[in-house]
Amino acid sequence: MTTTVPVKKKSGGIRDLGKMFGAGQSGLRQFGILGALVLIIIIFEILTGGKTLEPGNVINIVRGNAYVLILAVGMVMVIVAGHIDLSVGSVAAFVNIIVVIAVRRLDQVLVMPESQQWLKTLMVVAAAVVLALALGAIVGAWQGFWVAYIGVPAFIVTLAGMLVFRGANQVIGNSTPLTVPDYFGVLGGGYIPDFGPDFGFSNGTLILGALAIAAVIFQEFRLRRRQSVIGATPAPLWVSFVKVGVVVAVIIFATYLFATGRVGTSFPVPGIVLGILVLLYGFITNNTITGRHIYSVGGNWHAAELSGVKIKRVNFLVMMNMSMLAGLAGVVFVSRSLSSGPGDGTGWELDAIAAVFIGGAAVSGGIGTVVGSIIGGLVIAVLNNGLQLLHVSSDRVQIIKGLVLLIAVALDVLSKRSGGPSLIGRLRRPGGDAQGPINRPDVAPTAPAEESSRPSSVTPN
Repeated sequence: MTTTVPVKKKSGGIRDLGKMFGAGQSGLRQFGILGALVLIIIIFEILTGGKTLEPGNVINIVRGNAYVLILAVGMVMVIVAGHIDLSVGSVAAFVNIIVVIAVRRLDQVLVMPESQQWLKTLMVVAAAVVLALALGAIVGAWQGFWVAYIGVPAFIVTLAGMLVFRGANQVIGNSTPLTVPDYFGVLGGGYIPDFGPDFGFSNGTLILGALAIAAVIFQEFRLRRRQSVIGATPAPLWVSFVKVGVVVAVIIFATYLFATGRVGTSFPVPGIVLGILVLLYGFITNNTITGRHIYSVGGNWHAAELSGVKIKRVNFLVMMNMSMLAGLAGVVFVSRSLSSGPGDGTGWELDAIAAVFIGGAAVSGGIGTVVGSIIGGLVIAVLNNGLQLLHVSSDRVQIIKGLVLLIAVALDVLSKRSGGPSLIGRLRRPGGDAQGPINRPDVAPTAPAEESSRPSSVTPN
């Protein structure tokens, strides 16, 4: 019997530095889109004379784009599963008008003294969020039924939904804008309340930054401990120190920007909502059976079916989840604008889809991450903001955004075609080589790769 002794890989230099991002030699490449975001920020900071990184402008970027980033969180799961959703803007508009009508009536019913205004605000906002999620779930279940159980392609189902729910918004609202009370703006336009002694900073934002730093250090410690338990070789200790140091420096700088805005501002509430969703869906996609099934269905649905994955259930859930997040994004938008009208949601689906693809998702499915989609959304947000600061007309902004999307996906496709690793597609799962092999179905596909990327009109399982 021959015993094979594994050859220990050399360490040091670029090889170890690549492990900073958990992917061996290709580690430095998987964060290419993040580097592009940093480069775009630096360029606009220079061109605008320092306006891009002013505290007020950074706060406005988060407040003004939170709803698109929320949509991107759900859209990445749809695209990873091998589908597309064109209806999210219309679904958000449909939910918006119903929520606004409900909020106006609830405001009339709930009569409270001024001292209990905070309680009324909490009750109305909570009721609006629950109603939006419920309506989104109903809409998503309707669309998911056609996609998963009837076998109609998601492109067609959501294209029909885009028309149906846009019309429903105009029928219910009589194509007339409706407003909501000012206090409802706390969800989409509010800030972390300030408290304690005045140090010249927002104390709530400082605490939030400290918690973020503690979470980063704990996560790195947990990752190294997990690697040791499963027998994987962790990156050298100095790499972890550099990685944590870079991330902590970014958090400190961001905390400073959000904490030093004009009086009365701090980290926006919609940013907190977005952060919670990123953590929640990042955990679901990376650490749960449901998340693994979504990647399996999008990567090779034939193998997933033979491995026992309930494909219909997965497709149904991703479509329903997308509409729920569309409803939530709509409420956040209404809370910021304090009104809802027939034009709400127009073009939202395009921004969400662009964010996902710029963030590294594959057109054929099976590849994409929540964090990558957020980075892609921030690229679009910074582009919009920077071009507006430079007084570029809206028509030219659309041209530039379209070219950025085309170039981002084209570079990835050309890299794959040349036989190299995907430049942006390697963002697909955290940990890379450092966390050991990914548990994929050990089943050979029953059809060529071109036919196995997504289910056809006849959905199995």
